[in-house]
Amino acid sequence: MVSFRHVSFPFFLCLLFLIFLSPPTAGDPIYTHCGSTGNYAANSTYETNLNLLLRSLASNTSLSGGFLNATVGQIPDQIYGLAMCRGDTNASVCRSCLSGDAIQDAPQLCAYNKGAIVGYDDCLLRYSNQRFFSTVATSVREIKWNVKNVTDASRFAKIVDELMSAITDWAVSNSTRRFATGQMVNSTKAPFPQIYGLVQCTQDLSPSQCQQCLQNILEPRPTQLEGKEGGRVVAASCNFRYEIYKFFDGAPSLRLEEPPENAPAPVVPPPTKTPEEEGKKKKATGMVLAIAIPLVTAFVLISIICICITRRRKPFVKLPLDGSSPKEIASVESLLLDISTLRFATANFSEENKLGEGGFGAVYKGLLPDGREIAVKRLSATSSQGFRELRNELVLVAKLQHRNLVRLLGVCLEEQEKLLVYEYVPNRSLDTILFDREKREQLNWGKRNKIIGGISRGLQYLHEESQLKIIHRDLKASNILLDADLNPKISDFGLARLFGGDQTQCTTNQVVGTFGYMAPEYVMHGQFSIKSDVYSFGVLVLEIVTGRKNSDFSNSEYSEDIVSYVSFQLHKYICCSVLDD
Repeated sequence: MVSFRHVSFPFFLCLLFLIFLSPPTAGDPIYTHCGSTGNYAANSTYETNLNLLLRSLASNTSLSGGFLNATVGQIPDQIYGLAMCRGDTNASVCRSCLSGDAIQDAPQLCAYNKGAIVGYDDCLLRYSNQRFFSTVATSVREIKWNVKNVTDASRFAKIVDELMSAITDWAVSNSTRRFATGQMVNSTKAPFPQIYGLVQCTQDLSPSQCQQCLQNILEPRPTQLEGKEGGRVVAASCNFRYEIYKFFDGAPSLRLEEPPENAPAPVVPPPTKTPEEEGKKKKATGMVLAIAIPLVTAFVLISIICICITRRRKPFVKLPLDGSSPKEIASVESLLLDISTLRFATANFSEENKLGEGGFGAVYKGLLPDGREIAVKRLSATSSQGFRELRNELVLVAKLQHRNLVRLLGVCLEEQEKLLVYEYVPNRSLDTILFDREKREQLNWGKRNKIIGGISRGLQYLHEESQLKIIHRDLKASNILLDADLNPKISDFGLARLFGGDQTQCTTNQVVGTFGYMAPEYVMHGQFSIKSDVYSFGVLVLEIVTGRKNSDFSNSEYSEDIVSYVSFQLHKYICCSVLDD
């Protein structure tokens, strides 16, 4: 055993210095709540999904700006998760809090429980087998307070309320991160010269939901915090904190100043002037007017000339899409979305959220902060043809609004990404149901007739009722999406063409589309028109009625496609009927 007598005093001081000044860890959670929706078994599918979710949140949240939600697995083992770091933390602190503490503690503190919430100073982790995204949860909360009391409790409470109200408004109205900090400077310098505050909501909440959440935990302020120098309330969806010392990093979002208590505004009497001063003032005013009026007149004339010249010129618009006109880009500027928003919505384009993949690229399911479900079409980096299709689809669909056309919600062209955001349609495309032996049983004749009618109304809108006359050129079952009520929505306008004025037909040297759906004159001569879409619609109707793919007849002894097959069957039926008569 080593005796302290043999340890030098300077070494002992260095040891103490290292012990007390070593970087602090997140430590024990300040908020823990276990779910009430059941338990899972060890080595079960749910536990496997939970481990996948926790690893994903721990590694990707810091890369996604400090907030991420994700869904893993399928019902009944589906699990929803959310991770959030405090808005003033950097990526390193965020990752350390989640991977070093949260994902280790949660499964232990709520062992085999399907739901858990753990919160620390720097991060919060939540998961459940029940969907909780975009919902306000404040019923269970943790209240902490500073043991020291203030001398003037009523005035202190008034100042704190004013500060928290101001930063709440900032977090709701001016911050997409639903986070704000503030500093209140007391001009009297005593007894509390400065007060600092912080509020934060989970970013899946809308502004109104964030406002509601913070009001729920702020009003009325818990009695435990009355007269205390500092306090905090932490709930699943939001939290707040205030202290008389600075506890957050960086400059505050707001800096307010509290006026002295009961200090009346100073009254300044109007100055008295002698007649000589009045005369000098009038002369000075006349000189100013004599100089100013000609200058103002000249300025107005120059401005008018500049405006006239400007109106003669065509405005310059920086085009984010090659080959598009300024008018086309102007029609979609209001639809621009941030890449960070879409990364949050899709859990950083995780495999679990992928809906499918084609020649264009992948499509991901996502959830916007306001609660809307979306489908994000992500252009493949290696697809030059896909870029032209994206541009074409963006310019056309942004101008179209009809219940039987898929609705474009936004576009993102940041960080080398090219993304189109659509409304999410839960029943996927028509072909996934129509050509599945089990699923197509839900399509009775009434529903099939409803789908056919909806497609025809969408086509009629494209051809006749919209301000633009559009030929789709790729109408097929996989480009018809079905909503929750099986209402059809025409999608994928990448190959569509716009007709102007009285134009009824066009010829192209590049025939594109899907064989079997293309009209004969288009395949052989490159001629397309409204009739081309009508032909494709007819093929689609035959598929809906028969429940068989057009391509299923390629090896048939009767024909090469469904049109020839049906024609053959009708001809045989008519002949047999005539012979019977």
